[in-house]
Parts: sequence; structure tokens; C-alpha cells
Amino acid sequence: MGQHAQSGKQEVEKMTEMTGYLRPDGKVGVRNHVLVLATVSCVNGVIQRISREVPEAVCVSHAFGCGRGGPRDLQILFRILSGMVHHPNVGAVVLIGLGCEVSNTGNLSNLIRDCGKPVEIFNVQECGSLKTAQKGAEAARRLLNEVKTQPRVSISWDKLLVAMECGGSDAMSGVTANPAMGAVSDWIVEKGGTVIFGENTEMIGTDHVLARRAKDEQVAERIVQMVNRADKLAHDIMGNMAGLVISPGNMDGGMSTIAEKSMGCIFKGGATTINQVVDYGEVPTEKGLILQDGPGYDGDSMAGLAASGAQVMFFSTGRGTPAGFPALPVIKVAS
Repeated sequence: MGQHAQSGKQEVEKMTEMTGYLRPDGKVGVRNHVLVLATVSCVNGVIQRISREVPEAVCVSHAFGCGRGGPRDLQILFRILSGMVHHPNVGAVVLIGLGCEVSNTGNLSNLIRDCGKPVEIFNVQECGSLKTAQKGAEAARRLLNEVKTQPRVSISWDKLLVAMECGGSDAMSGVTANPAMGAVSDWIVEKGGTVIFGENTEMIGTDHVLARRAKDEQVAERIVQMVNRADKLAHDIMGNMAGLVISPGNMDGGMSTIAEKSMGCIFKGGATTINQVVDYGEVPTEKGLILQDGPGYDGDSMAGLAASGAQVMFFSTGRGTPAGFPALPVIKVAS
């Protein structure tokens, strides 16, 4: 370990206490946000208006909610939206719906009624877009005043879930930044915390490496199935070129194949035992190192990791990327 890394570790070791916000479900947030969340893309304009009126709130819009895919896609959407409402960094929620969408507030409310947080719901088709924006902004301001009164409490490492992500990678990402994040991952797990990372398309060619680190045969089998499915999808789309296809930026940065990229990618997870593989956006039930069966595209991957309950995310980059994510701090690590 280099001198600066060792010095940084020693400084962190001196920490006598971490503090956060205790939630009704027993989880702990490191932020105390008011979330304004769209149920469907049709209300994104309303979300944007509320964001301008109440910039202190975390306002989240998206491109989904109706007219796409089948039951599986809808299940994934509900899992992500529910995960954001339950997110430990969120202290209160304003939910904005249209009224006629598949992912309407009535359906979603069945999944979030147990969150124990203040949740206010408004539908555009009940009072119009301008009044919905006005009511949503008023609710956000009121909830911001409420969450300000919540005190911080001392928290232990076992309450911490940290996500690891990479994007805009170059040839040095797997040599410097990702191994550094892997060292942090091992250290967090050693302390009793949990680390999660995904991007299944960027694990292609490494299933045998990851499977050797699995807690048991079931976890190992799930890892192999996950990576093989991603590999098959790549070949179905790209044919014989699948093993060579990486982004133009990756190639400009010195990478040659997806296997090379994958070997660097998995360094984010350090060297500890893999205790569980979870679905996209699923909340882990185990501690330690967790794999998420999620896509490689940064925005989608980050959404899944956040919905799983990660309070903090480390994000390595070689080429550079401004990508962040609402509700949790994203700490960039340059190669």
C-alpha cells in the first residue's frame, strides 16, 4: 500500500464515531433528504417545476411507468421506485403521479406503506399539472422543515452499505482506481459493513474467478449463470464481435477487449468472499460482499445499486464522467 493510501487509512482508523439518521425500519441514512418522485415519465415536467421551486429537495424523474415491456419490466420498475422510497438517505417523500399509468400511485402505495416515513401523494389528473406542482412544492417545503428536526445518532459499521461503480474506464482503471476501491471494499467488509457492485456485462470472462470466491455452491452457480447470460446476450446482439466490443472511449483509453475490461472491473470488489447475488434493485439480506445482477450502463446500474439501499457510492473513472445519482453521495476515484 502506498504512503498516501496508508496515511488515509490511518486517518479513517482514528474515527471514533459515525453518525446518521435512524429510520423506522431500522436502517440508517447518512443524508436526510426529502424525495420528490415521479411514478411515470408523463409527469416529468411537474417534477422539474417542483425542483425549480424547492431546490433543496431531491427531485427524481425517469423515462418509464407505462406502455413498455411486460410484467417483468413493471416488476423491476416497482422495485426501483419502492427502493428509492425506502432508501435510508430519504427522510420523507412526495409522490407525483398522473393517474392512469400502469405504475400509478395506488399500485405503488401498496409497496411503500410499510416505510414508516411521511409520504404525500398527488395525481395530476385530479387537479391539473399547475396545481399538482404547487401542492407538491408546498408539501416538499413542509416536509423539509419536519426532517430538519431529526437528530443524528451514532451508527455501527454493520448498518453501512457501500456501492462500487465504474464508468468512462481506461486501461489504467483496472490497475489503479479499481484496486484502490477494492482495498476499501475489503476494509469495509472487515469492519462489519456491506459492499455491493454489479455491471454483469463487465464481468464477462471472469465467472470462474468470481465463482471461486463464492460463499457456497449456490452462490457460485448464481454467479456463473449471471455472467453466462450476459455473455449470451452480447453474442446475440453482436455475434462473433461480442468479445471485442467496448466503447470508443475505452479503446481510446487503451483497452482492447471486454475480457480486459472485465478483469479490471471486478477489482472493485476486493478479494473477500462473495456472500450473495441479488437481483437488480433487490435489497441484500446478507452482510459482506454482494454482487448485483444488473446492467453495465452507468445510469441504470447506479439506479439498481441505490434501490438496493446503498448510502454511499464510490465511482472510478479514467476518461472522466460527471455522472451522479440522487439521494446518495457519489465519490469519484480517478485512475
